[in-house]
Amino acid sequence: MTGTELSAIHIVYLSFIVFIMALLIRRRDTTMICVVGIFTLGLLATETLSGSISGIFQSFVYATRELMGTIMIISIIVAMSRVLIRTGINETMVAPLTRFLRTPAMAYWGIGLIMMVTSLFFWPSPAVALVGAVLLPVAIRVGLPALGAAMAMNLFGHGIALSGDYIIQGAPKLTADAAGLPVSSVMSASVPLVIVMGVVSTVTAYWMMRRDQRNGTWRDGLVKVKGTDGGLMDSRPTSEERRKVGKEEGDAADRTDDVLRPQVRRGLAILIPLLFAADVAAMFVLGLQGGDATALVGGTAVLILVGVTLLAHRDHGLEKVTSYLIEGLTFGFKVFGPVIPIAAFFYLGDAAFTELFGQVLPATSHGIVNDLGLALASVVPLNGSVGAITLAVTGAITGLDGSGFSGISLAGSIAQLFGTAIGGGTATLTALGQVAAIWVGGGTLIPWALIPAAAICGVSPFELARRNLKPVLIGLAVTTVVAMFMV
Repeated sequence: MTGTELSAIHIVYLSFIVFIMALLIRRRDTTMICVVGIFTLGLLATETLSGSISGIFQSFVYATRELMGTIMIISIIVAMSRVLIRTGINETMVAPLTRFLRTPAMAYWGIGLIMMVTSLFFWPSPAVALVGAVLLPVAIRVGLPALGAAMAMNLFGHGIALSGDYIIQGAPKLTADAAGLPVSSVMSASVPLVIVMGVVSTVTAYWMMRRDQRNGTWRDGLVKVKGTDGGLMDSRPTSEERRKVGKEEGDAADRTDDVLRPQVRRGLAILIPLLFAADVAAMFVLGLQGGDATALVGGTAVLILVGVTLLAHRDHGLEKVTSYLIEGLTFGFKVFGPVIPIAAFFYLGDAAFTELFGQVLPATSHGIVNDLGLALASVVPLNGSVGAITLAVTGAITGLDGSGFSGISLAGSIAQLFGTAIGGGTATLTALGQVAAIWVGGGTLIPWALIPAAAICGVSPFELARRNLKPVLIGLAVTTVVAMFMV
């Protein structure tokens, strides 16, 4: 086999990639096609029906094994956030910052920055409840529209924080594995792209909001939600809920105070950020990256979960720890359920194929994706500009399902293909595909992915998507141009 000679396995793999892309453009689910793709590749590799059928399950196990660290850290973070919300610790953590939000501009940028930092540690969906329930009333009081607050939480949290994901490292883990790169290289390459994308999109969104307010063309997009002040996602415990918890724990029937005493809550609100700050410091001092850094954050979150739960629920603490973990794991597998079959298919483009089906590729093969990249380079003259545009479009298309995560393995695989073809820039192309996929599908443009931020602010997710559209597209265009010079 020469550098450009391809076998039937390569052609089938490429055909399924094209098919998957077509389905994503049409906003159809790709799980079944990925399963068929794995079966077909297994049939070509093993030439037996049993081997190809077994390969489907084995590829799922392989993908789950590779993703388990990511699934677990997100599940644990969500579980911890549940107990922080229900005990009111999140309110106490954020409350001191509200004194700085005195103008609409300060409210927009303040909410955004707080949401970004919180999302880096807690992930955006839990962070929406952590931040929005406390800061939304303050923002509205100083004159920032509810839709403006939703934009800030959305762009800074589901956009900037999630597209970089530098603490939990779920997104770079997926793309780096698919591209055959270390997580650290993708994270380093993503820093300038995340900064450019974040600055351009958030500044543009704020400027357009202020312009429309001055021109009288601003629409609040409010949705009346029965029985709530802040929207569907207002997770703050009411006095009735707190009274119920008190009764469950055997407290006096007339108990109306919080689950935790105010002084205990304040102490924990100081201690918890200090613990995570210590984790970040340890990452720099000890040089922890990837799985090691994730493990440190995850272990800290488990200890916080256990400690706060025991303090809050006392006699029921042992059972409640398990209950919160089940909630977190349910969320984690619900998010990654669609990802596993897709990742299973794209992992076959690299080392997973040989591990699962044996050495059936030609001896000179460097893996399916690498072989396709070399073949592409010999047929089409490629350069960094073509690669950057292709990855930006690919990432955006994979985000159309509203997940942001389900398709970034595809972005990583195509980045590896183009990087091989042009002789470098794989990390930058991978990071660009990751940024595009998550900004489009992670919760800034697709209406059904916008529901958490829209619901807590009581605004229409479709109106929020409309407000985000131009800023995100402008940001993505500028970021793609920057990536062209980096490749």
